[in-house]
Amino acid sequence: MVYIGIGSNLGNRISNIEKAKYFLKLNGIEILKSSSFYETFSWPDPKKPKFINIVIKSNTKESPQKLISIFKTIEKKLGRSQSIKNSPRTCDIDIISYRNKIISKNVIIPHKRMSKRNFVLIPLLEIDPNWIHPKTKKSIKKLIFSLPIKDITTIKNF
Repeated sequence: MVYIGIGSNLGNRISNIEKAKYFLKLNGIEILKSSSFYETFSWPDPKKPKFINIVIKSNTKESPQKLISIFKTIEKKLGRSQSIKNSPRTCDIDIISYRNKIISKNVIIPHKRMSKRNFVLIPLLEIDPNWIHPKTKKSIKKLIFSLPIKDITTIKNF
């Protein structure tokens, strides 16, 4: 399975995510399951607009490099422009996990900061409660329980 994170903190955030899902489907990326929407504070600056995030599950056969290329095209189509790292954006799409593989060449999989991010872990738990981190071999529940309590209490189902 391939797990993909989609987030937005500019414009109509839900619409941006729904459009991203639509464009993924147009590119042949079947969505088997999609989490609920989750709202979180912007990171690293919580004063910036809040994010809405989801995680989707796919069985796409596309390579990670091809997926990244598709994601960049979709992000651009939805109005994302090159700007300062972690600045607000209409759309952000990332590979969270790819077929339980560990890759560290052009793209790093699993996503290197995923196990510290409530907006990835909690939606991922919703769609796959038995998911195991391919590198650390920790269960999704164990990863969530290792988050700071603030990260668990501030994420809101939207």
